[in-house]
Amino acid sequence: MALKIRLTRQGAKKRPFYRIVVADVRSPRDGRYIEIVGTYNPMLAKDSGERVKLDEERIKHWLGTGAQPTDRVQKFLAEAGISEKVERNNPNKAKPKAKAQERLREAEEAAREAAEAAEAAKAEAAAAEEAPAEEAAEEKAEA
Repeated sequence: MALKIRLTRQGAKKRPFYRIVVADVRSPRDGRYIEIVGTYNPMLAKDSGERVKLDEERIKHWLGTGAQPTDRVQKFLAEAGISEKVERNNPNKAKPKAKAQERLREAEEAAREAAEAAEAAKAEAAAAEEAPAEEAAEEKAEA
């Protein structure tokens, strides 16, 4: 039996509250589960200690027996120090579309041109400052 550590939604409409449970992958989201191993209340402030509660001992037990956490639960476990953080790839559907990519390229080109113009202006200013200094040195050498 494949197991997942995942969220089940509780609470009223527009007032979510989640239980972190161990469940069979075939059972529905809010359906049958094996054990409750924590809670998550997104309505609380992010720095609140009551926002995410975990039963670390039971979670370690279930991870040891092969239960796989979902992405959101994995993030909670990493923040609690139970498991390491896993980077996920951004799917192709989430990447910007053609028009947005074109706008990004245009913005990069404009920024690059502005940087080149600024460097050219600095070079000209430096050359202009060096020329009077060289003329003054030549006059002193002639005198």
